[in-house]
Amino acid sequence: MAQYQQILQLQSQGQGFLNITGAIARIVRESRIQTGLCHLFTRHTSASLIIQENADPDVLHDLAGYFEALVPEAGYESLGGSRRFRAYAHSAEGPDDMPAHIRTVLTRTSEQIPIVEGRLGLGTWQAVYLWEHRDRPHSRQVIVHISGD
Repeated sequence: MAQYQQILQLQSQGQGFLNITGAIARIVRESRIQTGLCHLFTRHTSASLIIQENADPDVLHDLAGYFEALVPEAGYESLGGSRRFRAYAHSAEGPDDMPAHIRTVLTRTSEQIPIVEGRLGLGTWQAVYLWEHRDRPHSRQVIVHISGD
């Protein structure tokens, strides 16, 4: 069984989805593995990996809206010019940080995709996304580990 690994360096644009399917497909081709498994892992606790529909952008919009309602960033309230934290204890890195950690726990930091005939075994309407949960742009890394024959 052959092994191949590469670290994908990414730059998010702040909160939102970054389609990384093409970059992962390129790495799979470089590996020359025809039948196997592609394991993806992001080295971050405030960004996720998801496999989701790539045809209708409303799907991603609705996912983001659902998670905003489920895990709101509105953890601060104004008190006469100062701000007081009321929802999350962890606030050292800003009001978007703890909600980002919670959103990552509710999604995933890794995904596995079969490799079939040298290609990712994704369905017609599936894509792989890095989901940035922080407000500002961040440098992110995804380890792409491929094993097979």
